[in-house]
Amino acid sequence: MMASLKTPTLKTPSFALSSKPRLPSAFSAAFPNTARFSRSQPQRRRFLIVTASSSSFSNKPTVLVAEKLGEAGLTLLKEFANVDCSYNLSPEELCTKISLCDALIVRSGTKVNREVFESSGGRLKVVGRAGVGIDNVDLSAATEHGCLVVNAPTANTVAAAEHGIVLLAAMARNVAQADASVKAGKWQRNKYVGVSLVGKTLAVLGFGKVGSEVARRAKGLGMHVIAHDPYAPADRARAIGVELVSFDEAIATADFISLHMPLTPATNKMLNDETFAKMKKGVRIVNVARGGVIDEEALVRALDAGTVAQAALDVFSEEPPKQDSKLVQHERVTVTPHLGASTMEAQEGVAIEIAEAVVGALKGELAATAVNAPMVPAEVLTELKPYVELAEKLGRLAVQLVAGGSGVKTVKVSYASSRAPDDLDTRLLRAMITKGIIEPISSVFVNLVNADYTAKQRGLRITEERILLDGSPESPLESIQVQIANVESKFASAMSESGEIKVEGRVKDGIPHLTKVGSFEVDVSLEGSIILCRQVDQPGMIGTVGSILGEENVNVSFMSVGRVAPRKHAVMAIGVDEQPSKETLKRIGEVPAIEEFVFLKL
Repeated sequence: MMASLKTPTLKTPSFALSSKPRLPSAFSAAFPNTARFSRSQPQRRRFLIVTASSSSFSNKPTVLVAEKLGEAGLTLLKEFANVDCSYNLSPEELCTKISLCDALIVRSGTKVNREVFESSGGRLKVVGRAGVGIDNVDLSAATEHGCLVVNAPTANTVAAAEHGIVLLAAMARNVAQADASVKAGKWQRNKYVGVSLVGKTLAVLGFGKVGSEVARRAKGLGMHVIAHDPYAPADRARAIGVELVSFDEAIATADFISLHMPLTPATNKMLNDETFAKMKKGVRIVNVARGGVIDEEALVRALDAGTVAQAALDVFSEEPPKQDSKLVQHERVTVTPHLGASTMEAQEGVAIEIAEAVVGALKGELAATAVNAPMVPAEVLTELKPYVELAEKLGRLAVQLVAGGSGVKTVKVSYASSRAPDDLDTRLLRAMITKGIIEPISSVFVNLVNADYTAKQRGLRITEERILLDGSPESPLESIQVQIANVESKFASAMSESGEIKVEGRVKDGIPHLTKVGSFEVDVSLEGSIILCRQVDQPGMIGTVGSILGEENVNVSFMSVGRVAPRKHAVMAIGVDEQPSKETLKRIGEVPAIEEFVFLKL
């Protein structure tokens, strides 16, 4: 057990990253007056963001622009750097040029893979992606080679929102189909009778920058707007006149659905046969987000069955889609070739945003739009590694326990340690907890550079408490506890006596373990995934659940039971290597002594 406690100290993180703090010319970020996890060389730890020699700035840096960029962005770049605009480079040509460049700017058509970073010979300091997605940039290789990656996430907002509204109206009034009909020499007024938007309910799934702008415009069209987003600030929704609801309520009551969520494992094929079946018959769907959030084959089935009356799509799981695609060719589907950001104004805005981010990085500023993790000295990482993994997984577990449409707003993290507060720098751990909470349902990549900024942008307030223990400070931490306040839980037993979702963990033999859920003590390795069951404490429960999983060939790695008292209530935590099928989970839930359960994916 833990040693006696001393008075805890509270620390609330600041959000200074949004103000672009300056770095020294060597691109190393020094953190004075904070201690480190390593026991040697006190007060001298530095977190290296990008490596560059002090002589790098004796001459103008060189920026390679590999894809077309707006003139306004090029003008900004030319004021600071030598600019080489070389478009349509082959992979071999790019690798040849890159060793002479300090920065590279691309759109979506250029693959910036490991070979590019290796060919740079360490000279490449920043890669700028002119747009939001960074699928074409190898983030791991960039970080390994000390290269910062930045993107331009805001300039496309209005253009994407406007395109969503355009598709909404065009779909409702059959504009594309009627246009094709008239051009084919037909006059079919009765065939293309549309539906009105005024008074209809629009469900906005994903209430971020684009989703909220779509909501504003839909309100102006006289629509009733509801939204679902776990991180949407309630005050912002109220200000627009939008009601935040659960996902199931949103899809069940909407006449129109507009998609604005990122493509993540949690949102992949979010609209599928099961969710289409829950929708109001005759619903109409607009997607200007990511193609993969819709199961396209299921959408065709829903259109044929009349469950979905119409769809308007700007994005597809495969782009360009096949010419014989049943979805593209469907008579009740309106399609455009990924035009969400394709306005003259948006293209100029993206050019300016990415140019500013690249120039700032070359000057040594921390960019708020940085998307890859900064490098950390090897000796610090060695000691920190299992705790970093523990922190992220506790964040992932906690957010998956949240239910309802209220969203996560307040998180409290408690660190129990024998080290003095000035010898325990928790910023990386806080960043990893933020990463675990935000990344499962967001396209944002969270790291030490942008964690506080990202949390602030989403209205997420993370406070930290340090519990000082007596004992030897050989290891950095005894335990980490994560609490989420003012939310409902999918698993009631995860709620503490004071009403917060609470999970706690520690590192054992170098492996992160979950040691507490709500008020229940458990002990399960945080590997694979976890099933939590609240049950009546009686003989045979471990064997019963284990047998169900074994029959379905699901391997159990750990199993632990925590109880309040013999023959009362208990929580069973089961570590599994594979994801059980819905049928398997249903069988577990049907065991009479099991009162509730939840599957949590790590």
